[in-house]
Amino acid sequence: MSQHYKLHRVREMAEGDEDFVAALAAAFIEEVPEDAQRLRIAVPAKDYKEVYQAAHKMKPTIDLFELGVLDTLIEVQDWGKLEQTDKIVDEQLIVVLTAVDNAVNEIKADFGL
Repeated sequence: MSQHYKLHRVREMAEGDEDFVAALAAAFIEEVPEDAQRLRIAVPAKDYKEVYQAAHKMKPTIDLFELGVLDTLIEVQDWGKLEQTDKIVDEQLIVVLTAVDNAVNEIKADFGL
């Protein structure tokens, strides 16, 4: 259980309410893959605004579930925010998307979603 994410901060926030933990896990499954898909399309298209918005929206949840890729996600976000045309973030995107996919699959299995 939870090799690709951690629930320590989630449980701390939930103050022992396991229904709340489950609700946050369900919200993760509902929101994060959608934003990851936005990144999957926007980075190759060099849609900087979309990249920034999607990455920025994902940050708190990625941080809360401690996927271990927050700094990498911030690199992708900043690429979009600053329109860093001289920089390529394909490798960073792969790292973030892989972490999200792994966490999503594990959360679905762990919470029966």
